[in-house]
Amino acid sequence: MAKLTQSAKKVRGRKMLTVRVKNAKYNTVSSNRWLQRQLNDPYVAEAKRLGYRCRAAFKLIQLDEKFHFLGKGKTIVDLGCAPGGWTQIAAMRNKGSGQIVGMDLLAAEPIEGAVMLQQDFTEDGAAEKLKELLNGPADVVMSDMAANTTGVQNIDHLRTLGLVEMAYEFAKEVLAEGGIFIAKVFQGGTETSLLTDMRQHFAKVTHYKPDASRQDSVEMYVVAQGFKG
Repeated sequence: MAKLTQSAKKVRGRKMLTVRVKNAKYNTVSSNRWLQRQLNDPYVAEAKRLGYRCRAAFKLIQLDEKFHFLGKGKTIVDLGCAPGGWTQIAAMRNKGSGQIVGMDLLAAEPIEGAVMLQQDFTEDGAAEKLKELLNGPADVVMSDMAANTTGVQNIDHLRTLGLVEMAYEFAKEVLAEGGIFIAKVFQGGTETSLLTDMRQHFAKVTHYKPDASRQDSVEMYVVAQGFKG
């Protein structure tokens, strides 16, 4: 198991009472299982306590604790930003400076210090709209986008990989030299040809699974650091 980050140690160190869910008459076994997992998830509880929009906020916190890419004055693009957990953390660490632009096909409540667009990134013109809003090159392009799952792992992996490829091509167009690209992928990592291209354009490429990603989840993140321009 990878070494725990500071926030992971803090969250895991909090004691919680185990909550058991009684089988409701109209609930399915899977819905009861999901509810029990939510009620007993320390990241769900901690996100609620701290006022984060979702537990996914901790994934970005732990990615930043590992790779150190957020901070005051950054220009950040957040793809797949709803409900706003990643945007919220980025805005907090920008401390009222820099620029954050996010896009998602789902609506998200506004966040101070960020512009959030409701649009499908895969639609024609969506990437151009983001570029028009940027005041200059981006320091960070991050994508938590994932295709709707079918339950067939290979298909889900390929569909999500297609979103990663689109986000990556966009990142190469907008990133400043030295910038970073982060994107969700499914286990199996990044396709060889895409990984090869990333290594040509970035100084270092790594796969990383934050502690806040559930252990039974197949998600992980590809982190490409040091864009060569």
